[in-house]
Formats: sequence, structure tokens, C-alpha cells
Amino acid sequence: MEPVNGALPVGRPHWRTGVRRTGFFAVTLLTGVWASALLHDVLAANGMGDAERLGLGLFFLLFTWISGAVWTAIAGFVVRLAGGDPAAIDPREVTGRPLHSRIAIAMPIHNEDVRRVAAGLEAVWTSLSGEADSGAFDLFILSDTSDGQIAVAEELMWERLVSAHAARGRIFYRRRLERSQRKAGNIADFVRRWGGNYEYMVVLDADSVMTGAALVTLARLMEAHPQVGILQSLPLPMGRRSLFGRLIQFGSRLQSPMLTSGLAFWHLGESNYYGHNAIVRLRPWRESCELPVLSGKPPLGGDILSHDFVEAAFMRRAGYEVRQLADLGGSWEEVPANVIDYAARDRRWTQGNLQHARVLLLPGLHPMSRLHFLTGIMAYVSSPIWLALLLLSSLVSVREAAKTPTYFLSGFSSLFPLWPQMRQGETLLLFTITVVVLLLPKVLGAILAIRDPRTRRQFGGAARLCASLLLEQLFSVLLAPAMMVFHSTFVVQTLLGRTVAWNAQDRSDRGVSLREAFARQKWQLLLGLLWGAALLLLARPFFWWLSPVLIGLVCGIGLTAWTSRPAAGDFARRLRLLLVPEETDPPAELVAVGMRRSSLAVFESSPPRSHSDAGEIPLAPVAEPWERPRCERLTGEQR
Repeated sequence: MEPVNGALPVGRPHWRTGVRRTGFFAVTLLTGVWASALLHDVLAANGMGDAERLGLGLFFLLFTWISGAVWTAIAGFVVRLAGGDPAAIDPREVTGRPLHSRIAIAMPIHNEDVRRVAAGLEAVWTSLSGEADSGAFDLFILSDTSDGQIAVAEELMWERLVSAHAARGRIFYRRRLERSQRKAGNIADFVRRWGGNYEYMVVLDADSVMTGAALVTLARLMEAHPQVGILQSLPLPMGRRSLFGRLIQFGSRLQSPMLTSGLAFWHLGESNYYGHNAIVRLRPWRESCELPVLSGKPPLGGDILSHDFVEAAFMRRAGYEVRQLADLGGSWEEVPANVIDYAARDRRWTQGNLQHARVLLLPGLHPMSRLHFLTGIMAYVSSPIWLALLLLSSLVSVREAAKTPTYFLSGFSSLFPLWPQMRQGETLLLFTITVVVLLLPKVLGAILAIRDPRTRRQFGGAARLCASLLLEQLFSVLLAPAMMVFHSTFVVQTLLGRTVAWNAQDRSDRGVSLREAFARQKWQLLLGLLWGAALLLLARPFFWWLSPVLIGLVCGIGLTAWTSRPAAGDFARRLRLLLVPEETDPPAELVAVGMRRSSLAVFESSPPRSHSDAGEIPLAPVAEPWERPRCERLTGEQR
């Protein structure tokens, strides 16, 4: 591919975009319509009332939603079988290309485990130092920490990192005086003060790890494609010991590359941003991506919590593309280690995504950006829809079970009996389609892994990969009802005005006691017991259909406690189940994180060597005269 004025064309003619999206939306909608038509035949066989019509509408929404994920997986499967997508950005196209820009790596932190942050930064900076273009990068640790002791440890971490790498003037620490707008405000403050020194910014979370090669490739791709405003890498999950964490890790690791390829296939230049492990073009970011403060009070007003979708929409509105890279490699993150922490994270995301209803109709947004907002909302609203559909189906089953059959009507028609129609063929077909739609993405991901010898070995071999897939699917079925109730509760709480607190995430492998699980899930247990008893008494056939949901609710407390234990995850690993490539063939960066995290002592309370060095950040030459950075001196109170 020959560069044009130093830029590499992506090759995305408008007809290709239209054909792809028209085809994707058509097959998604047709799948939902077809399944709903089958259900209509089953329900209409013996007459449809208002309850049946409402249930049919809810089913159509849910099945169409799930169908979109299935067709995305199919698109990604085909793309990966074909060896790539000609309309996508290929990281290999910039191999050996010289890098001329300056890039800031920004890691916002807030009351984090300093040992984990230090381990990740050490691994990232060491890996970057081995790259020929490492001199183009500076690292900024952007603290919003409110705990004074943690802040002291952060300063010590910064000083030790600078000393270990002789990187004075390249690794900076800044603790904000005024902590408005959370992470988004932290990043915005950095961009206003120091963004003029750099062309690009790579955003990392406190649990992010990226290789030096991935960082350099992202910067080179941005130089090669000046029409791109955000390049989002695929952060793969890693580092969990608990059984729950390993289940999430395995399922995501198996499917995410394929699903991301599918999303990139039909998103093209109107993709999305996840808020970390991505590179952004700073000039349009500074000019066009400032977040509005929503009118009214939280939870639906005030600061926008899920800022990343909004920033991607504003970048696209400014005329720049937002792209996802499925094949970059060298990008990782951590997932919560237990159901409780996973749900706590989703509580924040629920409020943030529901806020997107307030920005959905802002002028000038691309239709795809509006679709991203809708899908983000649906990701959580789908749970109360699913719960409502199950409850409605239970009520209809109870009503039907209580009816006395009437075979002869009055009048002439009384000569001919009206036999109830079962429609077993349509029911079995609908059940089969539903199972296929739910399982197909996982099966396709497994096929891609098995067909590649190296990947197959990294997952433990074909037999153990298939056994792991069955195990992961079993637990997915059992844990899904708990998450359905959690998400339904979160949606209701948000709509009723209950806002979420801004607390640091627990990124450890902590276990959950039965007492804690009971405190959080006792109402789920009660719901499962009452629901199951009612069906067993009043509509026994439907009880067996609903038994997987009821078992998940009744056993949820025990499942939460047991799957949170590192010992359970370690046992699965000894059996070589739920393995991922980052375990069987670990990259040097992840090995370094694990070793340093386990060996680091807690940072103690010795003060920084130089208060002026710790408080004032030495800045590189200012790139733009109108963006002169200024420093903040840390006061004694802030330490």
C-alpha cells in the first residue's frame, strides 16, 4: 500500500459501508421477525389476549437484540477465516515506519492499590524502553486520590519509577487540587494543561497493561491515517485466579477477537471507544470532545459517567473516524474477581449508560453514534425486559393451567369439537433456534481457536478447550439469573433517582463470604423460592421449563461465594480447564506484572526526597504558544 502525502488510505468506499450495514441490519431484523412469527403461531393457536401480545412484543425486542450479537459473531468469524478485512486498518501496514510525533501516555488513578499501579507502569515502561521509538513517549500519572496515605505512596512510586529508569523529565506525577467530573475531568484537565505538547494521547486504566510494540504501532497508525481521531485496541482480560474471574476471562478471551472483528466489519469508521487502551488525536479531542454537564440532578443529570461513548460520538461529529483494531495484540486489562464486584461495576455503568438517553438527540451526531447510545442503554434495559417476559409467561401459564377446557361452543358450531392445538413442531423449532442463537458465538470462537494449532495448544488442546467451553456455558446459565435481577434492580434504582457513589474499584482476587453474598442476594433467593413454589403448585409443566432460572436464583448465594474463591480457580487450572493463552504462553509484560506485584512491599511513609521535585512537574517545550502548561505545587494537606 503506497502512502499518499504520508498517509495510508483505508479504502472504504461509501457503497461498501452502505452494503455492509444494510445487510447486517436486514438479517438481524429478519431473524427477529422470523422467530417472533413462530412464537405468534404458537400463541395464536388457541387465541391471543393482551398478555400474549405484550409478551410477543417483549420477545421481539429481546430476540432482535440477541440476533445482532449473533450476526456480528458470524461476520467476525468470516473475516478471521478470510484472513482479514480489506476495509479495516491493518497494524502490519506501518511496520518499520518511522515515528515523528510526540505521544503522552496518561493513566488516571483514584485511590488505587499502589502496588498494582506500580507493577503495571513498570511493565509498560520497561517494554516501551526496548522500542526504537520509545523517546517519543512521556508518561503521566494523573491522580485524583482523596486518601492522603495513598497519595504519599503514589509519590514514592513515581520517584522510584523515575529513579529506576533514569527518566526525570519523561515520567510525571500530578495530583489534582479540584476533582470534578471524575476520570473524564481528570483527563480533560491534563489535555487543557499539557495536551498542547503532544499530538496523541494513549489512555490507560489503573489495571491496563500494553506492550511497547503495541504503543508504538498505535502511534504509527495515527500518523499514517490522519482521518482517524480514535484508535481503540482490544484489551483482553488477564490475571485472575478466582473461578468467576477465570470463567469471564476464558469466555471473553475465546470470543472477543472474533466479535471485535465483526464489530469493525460493520462499524468501520463509526466505531466506539472504551475509555482506555486506546490512542486519541489531541487537537480535535481538545476542540470537540469536551463533555457537557447534563441539566438536572444525578443520576440522570449532572456529570456524564459513561463518558467514552460520548467522546467517541463527539470525535465522529468533528469529522474524524473512530476505529477498532481486533488484531493489534499486546493490550490487556483485568476483570472483577467475583459476582459482587462485577455487579458493583455494572451499577456505575447502568447509570452512565442510561444518561445517554439525555445526549441521544444532540444535534450533528452520526446515526451510528446514536445507535451506540441505544445499544449501550439496551445492554442494561434488556435485563428488566427479560425478567418481565419471564414473569408474564409464568402468569399466562398459571392462567392457562387454571382454565377448564371447553370443547363445544353454543350454536351450530357446537356440533364440532374445538380441540386445543399444541403446535409442537413450531415450539420445538423455536426452542432450537433460541439455543442456536445463544450458543453459536461461543461455538464459532471455539472453531477458530481449534483450527489454529498454536492457539489450540494455548487453550490447553481441543479436548480441554471443549470441556472448558461446556463448563463456562454451564456457569453462564447458572449465574445469568442473578445478573438479570441485579441489572433490573440497577435500572429501577436509577430511574427512581438513586445515584451511585464514586469509589475506587476493588481489583484484587478477594473472596466473598456467604454472609456478604446473603446480604446482597437474599431477595433473589426469596424471589426464586416464591416463584418456584407458585409454579410447582399452579403450573408444574412451566416450572420445568423455567427451572434453570429458578436454580440460578435459589443457588445464587452459594455460587457467588464459591466462584469467588481463588482456590476454586486454582483447582480448575490444575485440571487445565479455563486456560487462556496469557497463562500457557505468557508475554514478558504480564510475567513482569505478576512477579513485581507479588514481590513489592507496601510503600512506607518516608517522605519524598524533594518536595519541589514531587510537586512541580518538569515540562517539555510547549508545542503551541496558546497552550502554555502550568504546574501545581502539592501542599502539605494533599500529601
